[in-house]
Amino acid sequence: MSTAKDLFVIAMDQDPDHPVGQGDLSLALAGAELIDLLGAEVALLDGDRIVPGAQTEPHDPLLVEAAATLTRQVPYERVEDWLWRRGRDLSATYQAALEEAGQLTRGRRGLLPFGNDRLECADTPVRRRAHGRWEEGEPVLAALGSAVGIGSAEDDAGPDAGDRIEPGLPDEAVTTVLAVVDDAVMELAAVHQRRSVENAAFANVWRVP
Repeated sequence: MSTAKDLFVIAMDQDPDHPVGQGDLSLALAGAELIDLLGAEVALLDGDRIVPGAQTEPHDPLLVEAAATLTRQVPYERVEDWLWRRGRDLSATYQAALEEAGQLTRGRRGLLPFGNDRLECADTPVRRRAHGRWEEGEPVLAALGSAVGIGSAEDDAGPDAGDRIEPGLPDEAVTTVLAVVDDAVMELAAVHQRRSVENAAFANVWRVP
């Protein structure tokens, strides 16, 4: 499993009345992939640019796919640009992969955070592992969840819960990626808000007598 798959599982298990946005989740999934690539030294960060690292192949097929998208010529791609490029429809890619692997089942418990298919996570070691990381307040997973509006499993532990999460971030490169994910999600929200205002203004024009 990967951090991105764990995040996807956690997002799926949220209250269907408060779903995670597809665009937000896609950006966070791309960030999770990059963090795993950094951990495997398949990629490195030079400032805010992604530099290809060791020529090793990750075990997860979607991480192999992500590694193949890395720009290998100078100037290397900025983290923000890669997130937007790799993140395009990435949540749907993860849905298809998990469904094909039998990790998703048709059920009655709730809706996927996007789309209309009634799908739920099967009760498998994959799901239990994801929730184990989440309940332990694993720093990277908690930060990615927070970026897309999922409350930490430690939220009920008191006002100091966040203080126990932040110091556990592995290194500066991971912190950089998480910050860029936060910025990208906020930028996407601003775009949606602007479009909503523009659409409302256009509709009002036609209501003028």
